[in-house]
Amino acid sequence: MSDKFTVVKYTFEGEKFEILVKPDPALDYKLGKIKDISSVLVSDEIYQNSSKGTRAPSEKLQKAFKTDDALIIAEKILQKGDLNLTTEQRRKMTTEKRKQIITFIAKTFVDPRSHLPHPPIRIEQAMTDARVSIDPFKNVEEQIKDIVEHVRSIIPLKSENLLLEISVPAQYVAKSYSVLKSTGILKKEDWQKDGSLKAILEIPAAARPNVIDRLGAITKGTAFVEVLK
Repeated sequence: MSDKFTVVKYTFEGEKFEILVKPDPALDYKLGKIKDISSVLVSDEIYQNSSKGTRAPSEKLQKAFKTDDALIIAEKILQKGDLNLTTEQRRKMTTEKRKQIITFIAKTFVDPRSHLPHPPIRIEQAMTDARVSIDPFKNVEEQIKDIVEHVRSIIPLKSENLLLEISVPAQYVAKSYSVLKSTGILKKEDWQKDGSLKAILEIPAAARPNVIDRLGAITKGTAFVEVLK
């Protein structure tokens, strides 16, 4: 493998097939960013072993793919096969996915002792200490359960919701209401005659500091927020 091409490997009923692709366009294709398979391929050859230059026989291509059209076959291999990422690609993707996972944990889980979220730097260190493995191709939801179980061996984590009783003065209701709707579930809305709002908002416990900070900024500290449970 070089910085000019990499390999995609696919196995069907014990038979191995490989294609040579351009690293960055191939990754963009796998991520759904581009659709033109021809811009991804280094060549239209279908190999059984690309390092040895061994081409796949046409009869094996027909059996596995029901066609001998190289572009159609290459498209199926790229869609279903394993793309051999370059070192730099894997580093960038893993770093970005790691940030997404840390953000998710910080927003969803709290320290059960304080009912406050752990700082991101503490979560990141716990992931390092727990030797968490991150799959750059899987979305956060697919791997968060296993990651949280590993992190729990280092720091306590609990997913819980809170009910907040909130009062917002009339002049700040318009902006505050959109914040409430976007950060939680409005369980109750009690509109006052003077235009002010009293509401019960259900949120993830870890979101409490963010909600309080945003409401405080919008209402210049005049909003009332109290935890009901």
